[in-house]
Amino acid sequence: MAVHYRLYQNKNKKSAFFNKWYGRAVVLDTVTTDQLADTIEANCTVKRADILAVISELVVTMRKELQDSKRVKLDRFGSFKLGISTSPSETVRDFGVNQNLRDIHIIFQPEVKISKEGRRVKAFLEGCKVAELPKNTVMKETAGADVPAV
Repeated sequence: MAVHYRLYQNKNKKSAFFNKWYGRAVVLDTVTTDQLADTIEANCTVKRADILAVISELVVTMRKELQDSKRVKLDRFGSFKLGISTSPSETVRDFGVNQNLRDIHIIFQPEVKISKEGRRVKAFLEGCKVAELPKNTVMKETAGADVPAV
């Protein structure tokens, strides 16, 4: 089990790192709520229907609490809060939600633990390994499509 990556080249001519190579994480699949419920049911004594009911209610309850300007902390998981992006106004009186609000977004902060070595480790990353995607092909862009480099 590892986080896979694929190589890509910086093609931004304005960048100080033009033509340099980087690794980019690759998502290989998506796991749905139903699939998570099946796995959780197989690993404990709670029934799948109960797991789905709790997850469904968690979403509803978190939405309510977040929209009431609260942080939602799930122990051993992390915290969620809402953030906003606004455009500037010349004066305090000129600022208004209708004209200055650009975006409302969710901020997730994974829980942090202190390792035996004294390092801060984010939840979900403890023991994480990284590996090059098997049979990695360096891709180049040609007419808007990715094709293998020759």
